[in-house]
Amino acid sequence: MKSMTGYGYAEYGCENFILTLEIKSYNNRYLDISFNAPQALSSFEMEVTEKIKQICSRGHLDVVFKLRTLKQMALVNVDEDAAASYAEAAAEVARICSSKGLDARFSLSDVLNREGVLNDIRQETAQTYRTAVESCLSTALESLEASRIREGQVTKADLEKMVDGIENSLNSVKAHASELEDMIKTGLKKRIEEMLGDKDYDENRILTEVAVMLMKYTVNEEITRLGAHIAEFRRLLDLDEAVGKRADFLCQEMNREINTIGSKSQMVEVSLAVVNMKDCLENIREQVRNIE
Repeated sequence: MKSMTGYGYAEYGCENFILTLEIKSYNNRYLDISFNAPQALSSFEMEVTEKIKQICSRGHLDVVFKLRTLKQMALVNVDEDAAASYAEAAAEVARICSSKGLDARFSLSDVLNREGVLNDIRQETAQTYRTAVESCLSTALESLEASRIREGQVTKADLEKMVDGIENSLNSVKAHASELEDMIKTGLKKRIEEMLGDKDYDENRILTEVAVMLMKYTVNEEITRLGAHIAEFRRLLDLDEAVGKRADFLCQEMNREINTIGSKSQMVEVSLAVVNMKDCLENIREQVRNIE
């Protein structure tokens, strides 16, 4: 069992740059991945998403890459034709100014600053960072998975404790089942005697009264179904796969049976057991929202 809440971090450094990756996961009904990275790493989004899908089936994940450059990875190219053209033009301007008696002073910077004389050739590409991205992703996902498993084990222990609480209360209901049956018998006997006192009693009416009393007080079926749901819930807790959705469905089924037992109860002991079962189940439903 894994929790949907977790955290993973990784860092990769070399002489040219430092890359960090942070992954945070939260509760979510479906798998939702938010990718945030510098433009140079944007092409890795699909690849990163597929890797995450291999270990996560539910949850919202914030994936954040940060890149810090330590050394500029660029070469400077000199356009000789452009430089020569600007230098010749500068010399011609200087000659014209001199013939007019004007002062014309030109420096090397006047040529270097002209557009197209110097050009940066960027050396880094997406492949420049591939090793770093793969390394960070592998480490961060391993850390994330470990944290989700750790928290999942804590959640499992708490769920088992709450299920024990429901089962103990269910056993209390079972212990009073015979008293409930006696109550039904006494009620039925009284109603039948009242109707038999009428010489013109209707047999169908007696059968109807019996059926109503049985439906009103008998909880044997609810006890059996709730016991089966508890057993299935325990089985899910031991599975090494995503069980959150199925566990949530079982919670709904258990809630239905507990409510029915509560509505039929005519005994204080049973009513108290129902209250405890509802309290335990509410805690379970809160925890189930956090498991994958």
